[in-house]
Amino acid sequence: MSHQSIPLPPEPAVASDENDAVPSRRPLPAFVGGALIGMLGGLIGLGGAEFRLPLLIGPFRFRALEAVILNKAMSLVVVASALPFRAATVPFDAIAANWPIILNLLAGSLIGAWFGAGWATRLSSRTLYRVLAALLVLIAVALLFGHGSTAASALLSGPWLIVAGVVAGFAIGVVASLMGVAGGELLIPTLVLLFGADIKLAGSLSLAVSLPTMVVAFTRYSRDSAFATVVRNKAFVAVMSVGSIVGTFIGGHLLGLVPDHVLLPILALILVVSSVKVWRHR
Repeated sequence: MSHQSIPLPPEPAVASDENDAVPSRRPLPAFVGGALIGMLGGLIGLGGAEFRLPLLIGPFRFRALEAVILNKAMSLVVVASALPFRAATVPFDAIAANWPIILNLLAGSLIGAWFGAGWATRLSSRTLYRVLAALLVLIAVALLFGHGSTAASALLSGPWLIVAGVVAGFAIGVVASLMGVAGGELLIPTLVLLFGADIKLAGSLSLAVSLPTMVVAFTRYSRDSAFATVVRNKAFVAVMSVGSIVGTFIGGHLLGLVPDHVLLPILALILVVSSVKVWRHR
């Protein structure tokens, strides 16, 4: 009996670069996506990371932990550039004069960032998706009810204010670390309502607290093997970061064209819709 050889199917081509395997991760979509998200953030005085996260998980098809780490990397770039951008309005002297507030919040946020990053690396993907979805809803609520808050003086005084600052900082550090965001959506209302800071000063103080908090979270993530995703996607991170900075700059200049009472509900709705998609993500 003759044996007829069965032809084997051709082996699939292996992409030379991970970004080439997913068309949406190519430079142009990454830059445009970063610019649009940065513009949204710039319109409300944020870095846009809360909007970037669902984009990374959805169209760009990163896994939950990868998306968080990449979001943290890009948020770090945007926050570092935002401080000098705001220096014309809020000089560094004004920020330095409020060092007790910065240290008070950092006492909690640095610890919270470390623990939050550790929890994120240990959670299953399904659990992390659901945690991220719930936090997106929390951010939406903070946007609606916290943004534009005003306070004439600090809510508490003495030791109670210090304790409240540490507790608030810890909670914000955990949230920011889990999501890869700067945490300005929660920091700004805290600075205004708890410490009685002016809204413009609160924005810069928020950045001053966010920067070291994000560095700590980034350091904690670097201990996990998943951190290698930044190296694998360094070109994507660089292009989207540049897009985010450009978008934030444009959004900041468009700020006066769209009133908050129209903009904030729309942005909150975007976050809620995104949270549903992230919750259902597999």
